[in-house]
Order: sequence, then structure tokens, then C-alpha cells
Amino acid sequence: MEGSPTLEVVEAPLDAEDVLRGTVPVPEALPVLPLRDSVAFPDTITPLAVGQPRSIKLVDDVLGGNRMLVMVASRNPEKDEPTPADLYGVGVIGVVERMIKVPDGTLRILVQATQRVRLDDFVTDEPYLISRITERPDVVERSAKLEALTRNVQRTFSEIVEQIPYLPEELQLAVANVDDPSALSHLIAGALRIETAEKQQLLEEVDVAKRLRHLSQILARELEVVQLGTQIQSQVQSEVDKGQREFLLRQQLKAIQAELGEVDEQMAEVAELQEKIEAANLPEDARKAADRELGRLAKLPPAAAEHGVIRTYLEWLTELPWDVETKDNLDIKHARRVLNGDHYGLEDVKERILEYLAVRKLNPDSPGPILCFVGPPGVGKTSLGRSIAKALGREFERISVGGVRDEAEIRGHRRTYIGALPGTIIRALRDAGSRNPVFMIDELDKMGADFRGDPASAMLEVLDPAQNDTFRDHYLDLAFDLSDVLFIATANQLDTIPGPLLDRMETIELAGYTIDDKRHIARSYLVERQIAANGLKPTQIDISDAALTVIIEEYTREAGVRNLERLIGTICRKVARQVAEGKAKGKVRVSGKKAREMLGRRRVFTETRRRTKDPGVATGLAWTPAGGDVLFIEAAATPGSGNLTITGQLGDVMKESAQAALSYVRGHQAEIAPKNGEGDWFASHDVHIHVPAGAVPKDGPSAGVAMTVALSSLLSGRPVRNDVAMTGEVTLTGKVLPIGGLKEKSLAAQRAGIKRVLVPARNEGDAAEIPRKELAGLEFVFVDEVSKALDVALS
Repeated sequence: MEGSPTLEVVEAPLDAEDVLRGTVPVPEALPVLPLRDSVAFPDTITPLAVGQPRSIKLVDDVLGGNRMLVMVASRNPEKDEPTPADLYGVGVIGVVERMIKVPDGTLRILVQATQRVRLDDFVTDEPYLISRITERPDVVERSAKLEALTRNVQRTFSEIVEQIPYLPEELQLAVANVDDPSALSHLIAGALRIETAEKQQLLEEVDVAKRLRHLSQILARELEVVQLGTQIQSQVQSEVDKGQREFLLRQQLKAIQAELGEVDEQMAEVAELQEKIEAANLPEDARKAADRELGRLAKLPPAAAEHGVIRTYLEWLTELPWDVETKDNLDIKHARRVLNGDHYGLEDVKERILEYLAVRKLNPDSPGPILCFVGPPGVGKTSLGRSIAKALGREFERISVGGVRDEAEIRGHRRTYIGALPGTIIRALRDAGSRNPVFMIDELDKMGADFRGDPASAMLEVLDPAQNDTFRDHYLDLAFDLSDVLFIATANQLDTIPGPLLDRMETIELAGYTIDDKRHIARSYLVERQIAANGLKPTQIDISDAALTVIIEEYTREAGVRNLERLIGTICRKVARQVAEGKAKGKVRVSGKKAREMLGRRRVFTETRRRTKDPGVATGLAWTPAGGDVLFIEAAATPGSGNLTITGQLGDVMKESAQAALSYVRGHQAEIAPKNGEGDWFASHDVHIHVPAGAVPKDGPSAGVAMTVALSSLLSGRPVRNDVAMTGEVTLTGKVLPIGGLKEKSLAAQRAGIKRVLVPARNEGDAAEIPRKELAGLEFVFVDEVSKALDVALS
């Protein structure tokens, strides 16, 4: 196959037996191949891996010639290219029987070792070592002593083979069948795992009897080591068996005592708690309290009412992570990858977390920040907390305080009450298993208060960096250090959070997502998640960008992406049904048209053009806990005497804005509607200001400009431009006052198809903080007087 690695195998035409028999003359000089941690013996086959360029060149040249080389062990195995001084003086001639070229550029060769030779003088060292050689044949004197040495070596080696796992049993049979003393010594010496220097001594010894005697000593030593290891293993196994036997006997004894009713359960319970206290590594104050309570427990009978209370208390003490903490991952690049991989956008939050990591890296003792994510539902506040914990390598615990009205939920109940337990903070620490987790306190703005106390006031100590290092839970009645905990609170609005509590937190606003943001989030996260959640595979469904745009613009109106994910899940379920019923042929492609068929009638309409085609209707912008929204201000006139009617379930602030707007318009009739003449138009007309969706309460100080424009449109008969929306409060002198929630309102205008937004001039700094790419196609017009707003808004 093209491109696949190949192995080149080269066979040797030269027979090594010819070299041994002397039928092939041995050259005066041969190339020298150094061996690392290895010694080659005559009459053996040696596999070698060749990787050094000099050695590869040597093998290539040898294969092109007589295939003969000298294998010599290196004195320094760490040296890649040894010099003549680094080599031993005796080696063996080898004939390369086979060579394999490996794809990584190295060689695998099989060498048949033949004669022992001595290296005399080196002819050259380039491109590799070449040395003159002198043969060193064996010296064999047949005698009864030699025969006895041979049999002793065979017997000792057979015993070693039986007890050493790395020596195969076939080797024992091979040794028994070798009659030649020299070949026997070479075979055994090559098989043993002994030091290179010892192997070299055996190779250099030409007297076979002396070589066998030396080999016999080595084998006796190795046999002693093997037998000692076997003895140690046997002792260890015996001790293990003894321990298991004692354990079984103790278990049987416990069972017998339980049957006879002789077990002292109270003492066993006290001993168990004592072990837990010792293992918990409690601080000094906690250890004193634990020892004191344990002493009381030991004196109380099990039937006493306080017995269970003390036991539960001690269990809580020992289960808390007093000194257990996770090590922070302070790799800023890793944290950025995690945050970007889990969430799209939200740069302010990501930058704040990376800044915290940088400070923590420079100052490990710096306290953790106390953050508060404020934004509408579905923008990723809670999931962002999980990503922060993942980036830091910390445990994550979520605490929901929405609807909590009892202070004891935070601080815990005192132990004098029946069924008392620690508060949510201590319980979450126990569940986290470390003293420095990431705590997500959800729905902080929805805490209440009643006769049982104010939980928001209890939160002051938890979220105050100057106090939480000695947080005292009512149940434990001991100080616990919360300074290493990273607290992250979430809220939909700040108005309901008490000022002192809000002052202790660093607020980060998450306004919501643009249409492009939602499309990107859906493509990168939501579609994949819903496909997997509904049992589909990516090869079975393809949701196009056009379909996502249809879902976003025609079926959802939200700051977050929750409804968007639900509708994507609806489409996936319908496709899953088709697949399950066998109706789907191949990959189901969901286009914009098909998405409308699956989701039914359109649910969201852009009404700006239809609403503002008649005079007296202006498009305002409102902030809500669920994000920004478009608000239509309608004004109508009927014959009358100048009365003002306000409907739409408006709060006192909006009613006062309507009064101020009417007063301004009545005072500037000649400028706004010169065609009406000099008379007072309002004296002969009653005015009705209405804000639709009357079932929804509305209030806030930002509708004055929209009401003024609506009244001016009604007075002049000029309709309001259908691509303009506005926000801002107005004074009786016509000044435009700044507002809040500009980003949320701007996103709402973008969703409604608005092109221009009238904004108070003093909010220009807020507008500059909004990335322009998030509000592409939206123009801000800054006004400081109502007259300028009228010039822009009225057509």
C-alpha cells in the first residue's frame, strides 16, 4: 500500500559453520561493533538493535562484503560512540545472518558468533572502528576433573532454571544435551543475568577448566540468592496467611460474642469515634471540644437522650475537611482554554478569573474574591461557576438560597433543639471534602426574612473577607476558616439585595446574548448536547444555521438560551421519532422551513413597524429581571377638558413621568406643533396614556422620553420612526436624565429589529463599554434635551 512502512530483509549467503571449520579465511583486520551492556559468546546467536549512525554504516558495509565483524563489549555503556580505550580487549567474530530495516531508520540484525579473538591495534576509527585481530582458541585438557566440573555446572544450572522465571524450561533440556564443555560454558554464560564485567572475564578465559570453575562459583552464588529469595517469599506468605487466619478468627470471635450477647457496644463505639478523631487532624480548639464530648459520651448510657446528640456532633466534627484542601491549578493558559471551551463570550468574567489566578500565582496567601454574577435567567451564571471550579481544579458545591427565610439555614441550629443540624455552609463543606472549594450561592436576590430571622444578615459574615476566617456555625460552636473558599453568588437583580451585603461582593453583570451569540452558542454547545440527550447521532441529523436563526427570531424572545435549547430539543425529539419508526431515510436535514413545520405557528413577532405607523405611539425600552424588553407607549386624545388618564398597571414613578411629560409638551406646544396655532390644544382634549400588557405591573424611572415623544407625536400628527427606540427620564425643563441597564435594553432593541436607540448623553460611557461587535447594526444617538430626541424620533 502506498505510504505504508516497509521492512527490508537481507539474508546472509555466508555460513558461520564455514568460519568455525576454518574453510573461510578470517581477515587480518575486521570492523568492530561495540556492544552496550552485553557480551557475545562463541557458538551463540545474538540479536542486536543498531541505531547509531556509525554502527548502521558499519553493518551496511559489512553486508556488502564478507559479512564478518567483531563484537566487543564497551566498558562505558553510557557513551554513544566509544573509542578504542573504552572497549574491552577480547571479543568474538560474528557473521551477520539476517538484517531487517525498521521504518524508524534503525536496523535489527541476527549475528552468529564464531571465534574468540583479541583486538591488537586499531587501523582506523573513521567511519567506524577497524582493528587487527588475533584468534584465541580454547585450551581443553580432557580429564575426570573437567568432566566433574561439566556435570556440576549442568546440575546447578538446572536447579536455577527451575526457580527463576526468566529462564525457559527448554534451556534446561538444551544444557543437558550439550556434551562439549566449552560450548556448555558459552551457552550458560550467555543466558545468565550477571554483570558485564563477569561475563567478559568468562569470555577472556581460554582455559575451559578454569572457565567452568569460575562459572560454577557464579552459579553457586546465584543459586544461593535464588534460594534466599524463595525463603523470604515463603516467610512473607506465611506471615500473610497468619494475619488472614488471625483476622478470620477475630471475626468468628466477634460473631460468637454477638450470639452470646457479650459485646460491649458502647466501648466499641467510643473506640471507633476515637480513631476518627485521631485521623481527622483537628485544630486545637476543635480537638479539645471533641475530647471533651467523647469523654461525656463514654460516661453516658446508650439509652440517655443526649447520647445520640453527642455522637452526631462528633461525627460532624470528624467529617469536616479541617486540613484537607485541593491544590490550585494556576496555569493561566489552561484556565483560559477551559473557560473558552465551556462558554462563549462573557469576557469580563473570564478576565476577572484569570486576574485572580495571576494574583494567586504571585501571592499564594491572597484571599479569594467574592463575586456576584447578576443577569437574567439562562445566560450561564451557574454553569460558569462550574467551569471556574474546573479551571482551578477545585471541588464545586452549589447552594440555593432562593426562598430561604430562616437564619438557621445559614448558621445552623443550636444543639439544644431536637434534630439540630449545621447550616448549609458547613453541610456543603462536608460534601465538598475540601476546605477550599468553589461555592455557588444561587438566587441571592430571592432570600426573604420573617420572625425567624434575616438570612441575608447571616450571609454578611459568610461573604465578608474580614470575618469569614472565623465563621462560627451555631451547631458546631467552633470557628471554621472560610477565607480559602471562592464564593460566587448569582442574582437576577440587585434591587432586592440589602446594601451591606451587596457592598461585600464584586458585581459582574451578564446582560444577555445577541442573536449572533445565540447562534454561535447553539452551534457549538446546544445542538450537540441535545442530539446526545435525545439518543441521536451526528450522522442522523443536521440542523442548519437557517433553522437556528428561525428558532431564535421567530420562537424565542429571551436574554439567555434556555428556551432556545428546549426548542432544539423539540426538533431532536421529532427526528428521533422518525428514526425510531424507520421513516427517516439517511441524514435528516432541518432547514428553516422544516423547523417552522416542526415547531408550529410563530410565537414571536416584531411589532415595531405596525405599532408605530399611527401618531401617538412610541417605542420605549425597559429593564426586567429576565433581561431587556421593548415597551410601547400609546397616547390617544378625545374631546374633553384637558384631563389625563393613565392605564397599564403603572407604578407611581411611571405615573409621575407621564405627568412630567404632559407638562413639558403643554408648555412647548408652539414648538412641537406649530400648525395647531397659538391656542391650547390640550384645553379641548382629554389625553389617555396607555402601556399595553396591562396585566403586567410596570414601574421605573426611564420612560419619560418615550412618553414625551408619544405625546408630541399625538399633538403634531407626525408618527414616530419605526426603526427608533428610546430610553431616558425627562425633567420639566426638558433635560434627559441617565438610566441603568443600557446593555440589556440595547439587546432587546436589537432583537426587535430596531436600528437606532436614543440614549441619555450621560450614558455615553456605559455605551462605550459595550463591545461594538455585540450590537452590530445598532446606532446610539446621545441626547441631553428632549427637543433633540423629538428631532430624531419624529418622521
